[in-house]
Amino acid sequence: MARHVTKMTLFDAEHYSAEQRATIIESYPEYERQARVYGEPSVGSGRIFPFSEEVVKCDPFARPAHWPLVAALDFGWDHPTAAVLVWWDREGDVMYVTQTYRQSQQTPRVHAAALKQWGAEFSDPGLPWGWPHDGLQHDKGSGQQLAALYRQEGMAMLPGPVQFPEGGNSVEAGLMLMYQRLQSGRLKVFAPCADWFEEFRLYHRKDGQVVKQQDDLMAATRYALMALPHARLPMAPKASRRGATDTRFNPFDW
Repeated sequence: MARHVTKMTLFDAEHYSAEQRATIIESYPEYERQARVYGEPSVGSGRIFPFSEEVVKCDPFARPAHWPLVAALDFGWDHPTAAVLVWWDREGDVMYVTQTYRQSQQTPRVHAAALKQWGAEFSDPGLPWGWPHDGLQHDKGSGQQLAALYRQEGMAMLPGPVQFPEGGNSVEAGLMLMYQRLQSGRLKVFAPCADWFEEFRLYHRKDGQVVKQQDDLMAATRYALMALPHARLPMAPKASRRGATDTRFNPFDW
């Protein structure tokens, strides 16, 4: 039997005046507005980050020269390998996700060829890359650690998996940090990163547990947040370099 889905928005209900529509929209919680006004898929109150996309989005702009950068990877095969590039406004402690990457069933060499372009302007040792604990696992084909394979392809992988300053890499702690940043406007995402917002929209819990599906860019963003202390400037003058890690500002201090 043939089926057809017709999506309608609140603005297609022409019997409402502009004032009535504004009142209706205002009555909805922010996390429900995208679904109830525009008919976009949503998981409602089960969302991990119940914030309006419009609060998170920002238009692309040129990076101020004094903002350092860091990137992060979430390894995958059947589910995608994902990556994000982050600019860090250290003074305001705002992190901006400016580029995203998501690709499944490809080798580290293929991923690295695409991702190294993000660090093309960097001097040695390059754009720092955060990565999770599963990067210590050995590749079935080569027998080498996953992170080492990316390092061999010329990516400046951090010496070890990302963790919090006090140690550990709790998913829930990372999600809470992301939540606090979203709530306070200290995590912004460039509007063209449509795949990031696709995951953001559907990222949710079931029976209190995080649903580990279509969450690859969310995970990469969490790793980038944990890697913020390693952010560095491209082509920094030697006199001002402080190594790959710069601890003058701790992004985990509130």
